[in-house]
Amino acid sequence: MIVKQSMILVVAFLGIATASCGGGKQPPKAQEKQQPAVVTVPSPRGYDLGSPKKTVLPESLHEISGITFLRADRDTLYAIEDETGRLFYFHLGDGRFRSWKFGKHGDYEDVTVLNHTEFAVLRSDGSLFVFPAGMVGSADNKGVKVYEHILPKGEYEGLFGDGGKAIALCKNCPDDDQRDEVSGYVLQYDAKHVLRVTDHFLVEVPVEKRKGHKKAKFHPSAIARNPVTREWYIISAVNKVLLVLDDQWKVKARYELNADLFKQPEGLAFDGKGNMYVSNEGVQGNANILYFGYRP
Repeated sequence: MIVKQSMILVVAFLGIATASCGGGKQPPKAQEKQQPAVVTVPSPRGYDLGSPKKTVLPESLHEISGITFLRADRDTLYAIEDETGRLFYFHLGDGRFRSWKFGKHGDYEDVTVLNHTEFAVLRSDGSLFVFPAGMVGSADNKGVKVYEHILPKGEYEGLFGDGGKAIALCKNCPDDDQRDEVSGYVLQYDAKHVLRVTDHFLVEVPVEKRKGHKKAKFHPSAIARNPVTREWYIISAVNKVLLVLDDQWKVKARYELNADLFKQPEGLAFDGKGNMYVSNEGVQGNANILYFGYRP
């Protein structure tokens, strides 16, 4: 009787051991969590157009239309909006937005810097307002030089100072077909230090035709030169497109901009490290500046 009971105990023990070693039914494994797919937004090399840092702007800059740096190694941004004739200057994130009045009310569209010493503001009718950087913040604006209608007849929004030259792009000129090309003009100082138009060129724009629609027009709203790659960047706010061009104004790449991020992209600037800044006018909300860090 004792032997029989011992045998039963041994069999029971072996059954437990077999189950623990995997011979029995295993408990169901916990389901592995699926990682969300990484969505890559087509972007120029060194940037991620899908992941900017956003700075919300005050109501005074609701109609922000142009941004620039006085010197590429500084962190002060200068901006204009298209109504009051004021130049704003501020550090992103500190909440202080100072301004200085350079002109009367008008439709001002872009601002740039010539020779690191003076600002040039573009009015939509092709007029320029030029003044020394040292004048900003002072009580005097009598030194502002106005070049009325210095550019040919048309509507202008993009201006960039490339050393002593200024490059202006036409948003809508009567002789251009914005489905295929836009006009650009070079302005330089003459021997008497007077700005004059010295060259005209055309930029061919590869705007795609969408199914069921006519080929869209390209209306430049901002232009800047990347200081690292030396490429030209041009934005069209109308159809949310970014073009990257070489130094001969040949288009190298075209990027669609997300309308949820780029609600109304009117300003474009780079700092000395190649970081890119895009300003958006307020559309059903506050205006903002989007920062895209450059990663070589």
